[in-house]
Amino acid sequence: MSTTSQTTRKRGVFSRLYTGTGAFDVVGHRKTWYVAFGALVLVCVLSIVIRGFNLGIDFTGGSQFQMPASGAAGTITTQQVEDVFRSSVGEDPASTQSAGAGGSATILVRAEPLNPAQIAAFKDAVFHQLQPLDANGQPSEQVISDSAVSGTWGGEITRQALIALAVFLVLVTIFLAFYFERAMAIAALVALVHDVVVTAGIYSLIGFEVTPSTVIGLLTILGFSLYDTVVVFDKVKENTRGLLNLTRRTYGEQANLAVNQTLMRSINTSLIAVLPVIGLMVVGVGLLGVGTLADLALVQLVGIIAGALSSLLLATPLLVDLKMRDPRYRKQAERVAARRARAAAAQSGDTEEDLDAADDEALARELRRERAMAAAASAPDRVRPGRPQGKAGQGRGDHNRAAGRPSGKRRR
Repeated sequence: MSTTSQTTRKRGVFSRLYTGTGAFDVVGHRKTWYVAFGALVLVCVLSIVIRGFNLGIDFTGGSQFQMPASGAAGTITTQQVEDVFRSSVGEDPASTQSAGAGGSATILVRAEPLNPAQIAAFKDAVFHQLQPLDANGQPSEQVISDSAVSGTWGGEITRQALIALAVFLVLVTIFLAFYFERAMAIAALVALVHDVVVTAGIYSLIGFEVTPSTVIGLLTILGFSLYDTVVVFDKVKENTRGLLNLTRRTYGEQANLAVNQTLMRSINTSLIAVLPVIGLMVVGVGLLGVGTLADLALVQLVGIIAGALSSLLLATPLLVDLKMRDPRYRKQAERVAARRARAAAAQSGDTEEDLDAADDEALARELRRERAMAAAASAPDRVRPGRPQGKAGQGRGDHNRAAGRPSGKRRR
């Protein structure tokens, strides 16, 4: 009996999750979400301020080497190059990656700024130990190129990214304020700032290297986070249309219903978005060894997860708190509570006071409207029984007209 009841309860929760009929009280536990998100943001901000970021050589400057992956003894691997660099320079390179395939495959090495003696020692060690081949298939030291990477390029990328972020936030604020309302615009921007801060803070906490690809990837997650929030808010707007004239549910309850109705969709969308990002990390790092793809995929993975959570657990509860500052919605919530109290008292028999007739009429109108919307959304078009279709129906109609209407002729 106990096992059967637990199975029924589990199926009920999953069924409500799939149908969106209110399986989770997200808005009711908003203080818990505020504490959790607030603590996460605080930790991330402290890490950014105290620890800072592990900036790549594109921001700090450094030395870069490039050589063919074909050597006299076979294909040159990144591990062999790292070993040669460590033995000749005395330190580890910042990154070593391979690019291309076949005869055009190359190996790219990036390191902290090196002096001319260290550069010459590394190139000489690579030539004698690995013997990279030139276009004629002969070992040559000339195919090992070196260049200095300036930190100003990464700084320029960051400056342009910050400008793009500022323009994006301004345009998003204008769009949300006109399409929705001011409270929704504020809640969406708070969730958006949360996603950026958390993603940057995780990079600072774990010590991931920040490259221009990281900055570009950070901008790409803003659109996904905003898209998910707009979908939820659009459902909230639909559920709360005409709410001030009704006494069936409060604004918070209707907003919580909207979250549940879009919960399964948000989960599916996030999973579909995360899968190709994971594939990008596996292919880019595991197969191709391209560190740029790893940086781009990593920031997108963190941003997608943070954006999905904030749009469901932060933006909508914050919207409810902002809306409940309006006296009209507070009075409507009081009317809902009073109606429920009168209904409970009438049902228990403690009082003979009738419910408000205006509330009954409003509830009846709301129920009729919900039934009409549900029928229009789910029921297929049907042929009315009183309207004949086709030739057969036309013949029956003629017969009915002949039988039911006088022809003007006298019966004999």
